[in-house]
Order: sequence, then C-alpha cells, then structure tokens
Amino acid sequence: MDHDTILILDFGSQYSQLIARRVREQHVFCRLEPCTMSLDAVRDLQPRGIILSGGPSSVWAEGAPTCEPGLLDLAVPVLGICYGMQLLANLMGGRVERGDAGEYGPAAIEIVERNAFFAGCDDTERVWMSHGDSVTGLPAGANVTARTPTVGVAAFADTTRRLYGVQFHPEVSHTPKGKQMLRNFLFDICGCGADWTMESFIEEATRAIRKRVGAERAVCGLSGGIDSTVVATLVNRAVGDQLTCIFVDNGVLRAGEAEEVMHVARDEIGLNVIAVAAVERFLERLKCVTDPEEKRLIIGDEFVRVFTEEAERLGGARFLAQGTLFPDLIESRSAFGGPSARIKSHHNVGGMPSWSQFELIEPLRELFKDEVRELGRELGLPHSIVHRQPFPGPGLAVRVVGEVTPEGLDILRQADAVVQEEVRTWEHYDRIWQSFAVLLPVRSVGVMGDARTYDFAVAIRVVTSRDGMTADWARLPDDLLGRLSARIINEVDGVNRVLHDISSKPPSTIEWE
Repeated sequence: MDHDTILILDFGSQYSQLIARRVREQHVFCRLEPCTMSLDAVRDLQPRGIILSGGPSSVWAEGAPTCEPGLLDLAVPVLGICYGMQLLANLMGGRVERGDAGEYGPAAIEIVERNAFFAGCDDTERVWMSHGDSVTGLPAGANVTARTPTVGVAAFADTTRRLYGVQFHPEVSHTPKGKQMLRNFLFDICGCGADWTMESFIEEATRAIRKRVGAERAVCGLSGGIDSTVVATLVNRAVGDQLTCIFVDNGVLRAGEAEEVMHVARDEIGLNVIAVAAVERFLERLKCVTDPEEKRLIIGDEFVRVFTEEAERLGGARFLAQGTLFPDLIESRSAFGGPSARIKSHHNVGGMPSWSQFELIEPLRELFKDEVRELGRELGLPHSIVHRQPFPGPGLAVRVVGEVTPEGLDILRQADAVVQEEVRTWEHYDRIWQSFAVLLPVRSVGVMGDARTYDFAVAIRVVTSRDGMTADWARLPDDLLGRLSARIINEVDGVNRVLHDISSKPPSTIEWE
C-alpha cells in the first residue's frame, strides 16, 4: 500500500500501541515493529519518520534493548520518547545517568527553545512523566528545548539532523498538548500526508487480494464477529464466487449463536457460507485439558483441520482468509522478537500448522478493532455486526475456567444469556466493550429452599475499552447487579454464587484465560 509511513520501534513500553493509535488518528499509516528490526528492513519500508518508544529498561542495564545505530544516518526524522529519548541521546554521544529522583506522574515543563515540535504550545505545558534515568549531557549538535525543575532536560533537539527527544509521554491523554506535538512531528517535521482512510484501504486491499488469489479458490473462517465478517466481505468483493465461507459449530458457542450467524451472513450480507457441525470432535480434543494456552492451540489446530477437510470437499482451495488483527499479534508476540512479553496465544496467530497447505490471507493484521468497525461501516455491514461485542475465537472454552465439559458449557450458556439480556437494558450499554459470564472451577456452600447446596460460582465481567489493548471495568448500577445475581442463581441450575469482576486491563486481561 502506497502511503506515507511512520515506523514505531517498540522497546517494551506499555504505551507503544497507544503511540500507534495516536498516529493512525491523524490518518497517517504506521507500523509498530520490534526494536531489533534490521537496518535493511527499515530501508525497505522507506518510512517518512521513526519513533522510538518508551520502555522499562535502563540504557545501562545488561541486555538493555537497543536498535541499529545506522537509523540516525538515514536522513529520516527520529523522535525518541522516554526510554527512546535516553537511547537516542546515548547513540548520539550524549550522557544518560540514573538520577537521585525520577519523575512519575504529572509534571510541568518549561519550553526554553522553540522549534517545530513545540509549535502551538504555551511556554509551560502539563505532561506525563515516567522515568528514573535522565539525560545529563547533551550530544553534540543538540540543544535543550524543554526543562523541568526536578531533573533538568525534558526535551532536546538536533534540528539540523531532525532528531528529537522528549522525556515525557505525548501519546497519553495526561499530556494535554501531546496530540498537537505529535501532529507537528508527523506533518511539519516528517512531511506526511493525511492519506490513511478506510475508503483507500478498501480499494487497496481489494486490489491486493484479487491480484494474489488470481484464478485460485479461497475459503474464509467465518465466526460472525466483526473481524471475520469484514475479511469475508473484502475477499468476496475481490474474488466473488471463488470464495466459500465456512462457519464451524464447535460446541463452545453461545446460546443461539449458530442460527444467528448463518442468518446474517447468508440473508443480510449475501455471503456464500456453509455450516459445519463439529461439536463432538472439538469437545473430544478438549477433554481433560485445563491449561488455557493448550486449549487455544487445540482449537486453532482443529479449526484448520475442519477448513482443510471442507476445502477438499469443495474441490480444493489454496488460500485461507482469517480476521487476524494487530492486537492479536501484539498479545501473541508472534510478529515480534523484541522486548515485549507474550500475554496469550491467539488461536489464529502464528501461521499454519506444518501439515497445512493453506496460504493465509490476513488483510486486517495492521488494524485495531475500532478501525475494523469503521471499515465495516464503510463496507455497509449491518449495525448488529459493526457493533457486535468481541467474542474470543476459542469461545466459551476460555470462559469455562479449567476443564471444558458439556455440563459446564450448559451452565455457562444459561448464565451468559442472562448477562446479555440484562446488560442490554442499561442506558450506557453502547459504552460497553464486552460483557459476559465466566464459570469458575469453585464450589461453595449455599442454602436454597431451606436445603444445603454445594454449587458453582459465576463471575460477571463487563468492561469498557476503545480497542481492547487497555480496558476498565464498567460501573454497573446496583439494581442491575442485583438483577443479574438474582436471575442467574434462580434460573441456572448448579450456580449458587455470583461475583463481579472489578479488575482492569492491565494488570488483568479481559478474558480470564
């Protein structure tokens, strides 16, 4: 795709993905890559600018992440943020030291030298700091552009080489003028054009898919969620009758989901889709499995086996299209060899099993969830799809904590149906990212009808988020929580206790497994 590109090198910061979000919001395309990216790969990308993210390390720590020093000789603007600033100063020949007192949280910087990066800013700006090390000696050719009373250098710049470092985080909302600063870097310093739109993405993705598939056949794993439905619609636009969508009833779906997905896909969108009943084979493979990573890998493997068998029945298909998103890659870390840790595997990330003959088509792998929703609106998909809550590929298998059994799935389906019904009555339902029930492998004593019970506990998880990378627990009203608890306990056999999960991401993940 022929767009101006900003390259973000990830040094393990919790904010790296947020930098990417801020760049995309300005309709500028960006790539988030590991800091270990080779110089040749950077040259091939031909970025208009490079951003070095923050990170938890000290530049002097053993094994501290670094990048190719030759990046500074590419005549491309570079912005170092927090750890990225310290690394930039170090690579340029400056001095970085562990300070007596770091800065964490809100701070005020004084802009002491104006340049393009601070255009539109006041002499004093509020920013968000999070660092222990500090730049204490400037590289040759660089000037201090902002200071704080605590540690001194809050920003520096070598405007001749277009190298900029800021100790604070312009990407977070706690830096009020942060968006303006990033806009200045993107447009005034890097000279980017605001040409990253969903309309242009559709045109380019359709053209690329059509060229790649050629006269071959393709299948698409369709779950009914926004990701796979957008992929199916894009590939259908590109190759038409050469595509067959495959919906798999794998036994870990929610109540009524199979019928609903087939109706929307066939009757409302007009996709060529077949349904495969595969409940027994999935549940058989999940027997006695309690580790969530193993569950995900088993389900991913079995999906590919089903797709392969169905493709053979159709006469063969070379390509498998799936709805892998950028956050999937980040959490799985399959795309990176950098310093960030793998959080959890995603069933559709990591390539095909060695025995598979499929070649993957993943047109959404550079997008965040909210961008995919925008893409769905641009494609004219139904409101029910565009605003459908995310549902994990492994389905209820990762919401039954521990071993997956038919009995546990039955309890969870009933409890989850109550959650979906009741939460939709909340006046702020449109703010919810996900709402669901989790069956815990915990029994507790209760009393119902003057008799002792020893039944399971169900947790209710309702979160708000923008793109799933971070999330906060939704502040549900007391009366809604009361109805949820009463209905689940009264209507679902085998449950005598309901818990409300009030943890955010981070430190928790949205799903329990």
